[in-house]
Amino acid sequence: MIDDNFHQPSVLCSGETEYNKAGLLQGQAVDSSLSETGRQQAAAAGSYLRDVGFSNVFSSDMRRAQQTAEKIMQQNSSCLRLQMVCDPLLKEKSFGVAEGGRVEDLREMARAAGEPFPGFTPPGGETPDQVKLRVQQFMEKMLQQIGAEHWPAGGADVSSAEGGPDNGMGPLNAHALVVSHGAYMCVAVRYFVEELRCSAPAGCDRKRMFSLSPNAGICRFNLTVVRQGARYVVSGMRCVFIHRVGGADTQ
Repeated sequence: MIDDNFHQPSVLCSGETEYNKAGLLQGQAVDSSLSETGRQQAAAAGSYLRDVGFSNVFSSDMRRAQQTAEKIMQQNSSCLRLQMVCDPLLKEKSFGVAEGGRVEDLREMARAAGEPFPGFTPPGGETPDQVKLRVQQFMEKMLQQIGAEHWPAGGADVSSAEGGPDNGMGPLNAHALVVSHGAYMCVAVRYFVEELRCSAPAGCDRKRMFSLSPNAGICRFNLTVVRQGARYVVSGMRCVFIHRVGGADTQ
């Protein structure tokens, strides 16, 4: 027997750091804290998400992501009983020898190699496929944890809410907060669209879907999850909104 369950992750990019402000790459080697602007961005995201009933909180184990998640949790009463799970699978993409250097220098490296900038892998860095593998591993881990915690009996069909703005806030039975990083999220969204057949929000083209998230940008997805034997797998996926900042969609 296969039963439908519904999971609705809100996925955030971490807030701004001084490295972001200076146009420098952080990747994994630079574990910086949020700047004052970054703390304000995280607080604004927390204000927007304050009424969401989160069931789980996952964060990259990098400082800037954890601090972003903490700011959001501080404003949300549903998080009082939750413990943040810090997972290295959510780390930012590694930029190898380019970490700590200027973003423009990485662009020059890509041009010199005759490769497009977005998919370029500097020496010692992660390829898009390597990042995608981490995305897949995190999705598997998250679904099995949430399934075990919230759907031990398989669950039942739940209908979406009718009327009102499309904020994706139907009566679903699991809603995770996931905080990661910009380049990681680019790979994740491409994987969702191209391999999990995630549909885009109305009026949103692929260029926007695959663009880099602004700091503290929020994406929300609706997942239909089915239990197959002892495992939970995604059978359907829809993006409700992409790169929303402080309650407004960026252009």
